[in-house]
Amino acid sequence: MSLQIGDVLNLEIMKNARLRTGEEHINNRHVQWISVIEMPVENFVRKSELVLSTAIGCGQDVNILKKFVQDIIASEASALIIALGRHLFDIPKEVLELAEREKFILIEVPWEVRFANIIEEVMGQINHHQFKEREQSEKVQQELLKLILQEKDLSFILQYIERKIGYPLVITDRAGNIQEKRNQSNGLIKNWERYVTQGVIPAKQASSLLPHDPMFRKFQFIEIGNVSVLQLPIIQVSGDVQGYLFLITTQHISKDSFLTNYVVAVLEHATTTISLWYSRKNAIEETKMRLRSDFVLELAEGNILSWDQANSRARLLGYNLRLPYFCIVGYPENLRKVFEKRKKQTGSFEDWLESMIRYIEEEILYAAQSLKREIMMTYHEGHLILFIENAPGQKNENPTAFLDLIERRLRNLLPDVVLSWGIGNYHENLGGFKQSYYNANLALKLGRQKNGPGNRTFHEHTRIDRILLSIANNPEMKEIIFATIDPLIQYDKQRSMDLIGTLNMYNRCHGNVSQTARFLNLHRQSLLYRLRKIESLTGLSIVDPDDLFLLDLCIKIWKLGYFVKTDV
Repeated sequence: MSLQIGDVLNLEIMKNARLRTGEEHINNRHVQWISVIEMPVENFVRKSELVLSTAIGCGQDVNILKKFVQDIIASEASALIIALGRHLFDIPKEVLELAEREKFILIEVPWEVRFANIIEEVMGQINHHQFKEREQSEKVQQELLKLILQEKDLSFILQYIERKIGYPLVITDRAGNIQEKRNQSNGLIKNWERYVTQGVIPAKQASSLLPHDPMFRKFQFIEIGNVSVLQLPIIQVSGDVQGYLFLITTQHISKDSFLTNYVVAVLEHATTTISLWYSRKNAIEETKMRLRSDFVLELAEGNILSWDQANSRARLLGYNLRLPYFCIVGYPENLRKVFEKRKKQTGSFEDWLESMIRYIEEEILYAAQSLKREIMMTYHEGHLILFIENAPGQKNENPTAFLDLIERRLRNLLPDVVLSWGIGNYHENLGGFKQSYYNANLALKLGRQKNGPGNRTFHEHTRIDRILLSIANNPEMKEIIFATIDPLIQYDKQRSMDLIGTLNMYNRCHGNVSQTARFLNLHRQSLLYRLRKIESLTGLSIVDPDDLFLLDLCIKIWKLGYFVKTDV
């Protein structure tokens, strides 16, 4: 409890003092400091300061004395003690009426009482109270640290802090969403979400509670209806705000009456403790996420060979491997371009990328929860690897609804991001995870090379492409493909004639020259010239079915992007 004016009046040195005004306020006006002030007051008096004065220079003029007392009142001092007997023999009626009207405390003392003795006694009491408050706050700090070491939950910590300061508290994230509160049923809590939506909570531009007092500068004060809310930031180790602590009171309570040095110190210890709690929680979550990510990657790459080992690790991480899973591999195509497009973006691309991938993972998790499916996922080398629970009774599920939900929600934050997906099939046993991942990854690669970015490719729809890929991996076929397609590639580079595109359209039109020319917007003779050039460069005839099949096969394999020249 802080030192009050009533405590000062009870001091031995004040036995001959006379209280002239403000008797009803002596036990709720606390004293933080004491000083001797004469005219002019200006800005030499601060809030909650006990002022001593002899009224020198104004004792003979009532109006000047009134102005002096008015300035003391305006400075929000706790009280004014005037020494009578030299410059002022009695406090005028006009001054007393002013003090009564302003609910200000005026005290007179005999001239014989030395100000130095009053200051010594009062400062001794202030130091005693501050020592007690500091002792109490340090004890609270130690108890809070114990709660952190004992790994108590946030609700328990909040309950302890409320018990020490006597006011209800709310903890929110940086956006104002409630993270923890006690059993509160007032209107503010019921309408909290609405106030957050309206931007009332948290206060972005709220003024400091007591801007002239450094101790209170970080406090923000908000008035909502008949409720007063004190807002304090919860600062991360990096210096960024990670949330807020709100103290809730009623408006009729004086801020000075509850914001004592002790309460302020406890609140500061509280925000530090909550920050430590979040740091520990985040470290645990990050470790758990890393362990989960490593486990999913090992499953995908087939590095876990024992069902017992896989199941034991899965249980520790909260996964159920007994469920049927199939793999989806996603690839965000243009995140760097999106980052560079945002000119106001601060920080490095790596930091931004990490936060964006975390956001995408949160949306994937939300989509899985909405569909009531279990999911395991990781991010590795630019790819999102997902194992999602197969629908009961379906061997190969179409995950369109799942992917639609993800992309629909992502458009709100990342409207310019293009996502490509490859979808594998469900395979039984432990090795099925590796097989499904391989299939999904292959489908993603084939789909991007064949259809471009932003598509979804199912492994079961890539049968023709897989056959072509198998042919392309044969060394003898590589030589044939190179000998056939390379002359066309080189000619197209030199002349920009697009012979390969011309032959593609010719095949699509089933050898109809007129239709091909129309689709390519070419003169018939120009098309015939191109077709003859293809024949002369490859040594093959487009009217020979076998030669045309070979040309078409070579182009299809080349378009897959797997064609590489083999050294002879």
